[in-house]
Amino acid sequence: MPDFIRGLELSRAFYEEVVSDILGVTPHAAARLGWGSDVLGFDTERSTDHGWGPCVNVYVASEHVHNVRRLVDTDLPDTFRGWPTRFGWDDIPVSHHIDVDTVAGWLRRHLGFDPFAGITTCDWLATPQQILLEVTQGAVFHDPDGRLAAVREALAWYPNDVWLWLMACQWRRLDQEEPFVGRTAELGDEIGSRVLTARLVRDAMRLCFLQDGSYAPYAKWLGSAFRNLDPARTLLDPMLVAVTASRIDEREDALVAIVEELARRHNMLGLTAAVDASVRQFHARPFRVLGSHRFVDACLASVGDPWLRSLPLVGSVDQWIDSSDVLSEQDALPIVRGAYEIWRDRA
Repeated sequence: MPDFIRGLELSRAFYEEVVSDILGVTPHAAARLGWGSDVLGFDTERSTDHGWGPCVNVYVASEHVHNVRRLVDTDLPDTFRGWPTRFGWDDIPVSHHIDVDTVAGWLRRHLGFDPFAGITTCDWLATPQQILLEVTQGAVFHDPDGRLAAVREALAWYPNDVWLWLMACQWRRLDQEEPFVGRTAELGDEIGSRVLTARLVRDAMRLCFLQDGSYAPYAKWLGSAFRNLDPARTLLDPMLVAVTASRIDEREDALVAIVEELARRHNMLGLTAAVDASVRQFHARPFRVLGSHRFVDACLASVGDPWLRSLPLVGSVDQWIDSSDVLSEQDALPIVRGAYEIWRDRA
């Protein structure tokens, strides 16, 4: 087994030393985008046992696709720096992983829409953040006409109205469950209280991504990516306390620290009118909560899009669907888009 190097480094060298020679003078762009831990920079030696190796996305004009695919099939060496250039895993047959397509064709296949034709509000809401990361992360190796750079910039982050609405929806999730941690503990439902705490911590983490202007990856890499965010400096410790505390007072203290820091960071963004960042008692009950509905209202007050304001506060697909089969399968996304279109038509 050759020494491990990061997948993006391996794929870049593979393009520069092998693939570019196969392409010759054919005009093209090249990158490593799409699924894979290496695209997000989280691959380790462990990754090499499953769907990992030299991979390159090659983008050419439509009239060159067939010929370039033929050249790659016939001219690719069996190995590169000791790693096989053809590999399979699970039910994926052994093959090379040089994906040849047009830029627009690959984007339609990966996103479900062509961003060069414009990105609608419905497109933003129906596209999982992991999918957006798979286009905006990774690495571009060759982009002579700048088309890849342009589309990555266009998809880099949500428009302001969408951003504010998604934050409103995420605050709404916190608001709906923050009083229940104490109530379940009061009833002696320790497992229920802990599960609710974990859900709130996860929702707080996802709000941090929104506040930071960063897409959140799927569950496997959520914690790893969170540790790289600026909010982790102040929030990681109380989050760990919250999900491990055996006493309800410790659990509540940690959750209070979390929500007050989220509130402080919300105000620092300056996207809405300032909101009181202190916790308060939940009505007459002895549970301390932020009262996150106040942040929901502040975000919505700054949203100008009447259609977004008319929608139920379900958020983007990541906020109301938790099924990996939906979030990772392109065939399911038109159905998700259809739900938003129904809401749009009713607005």
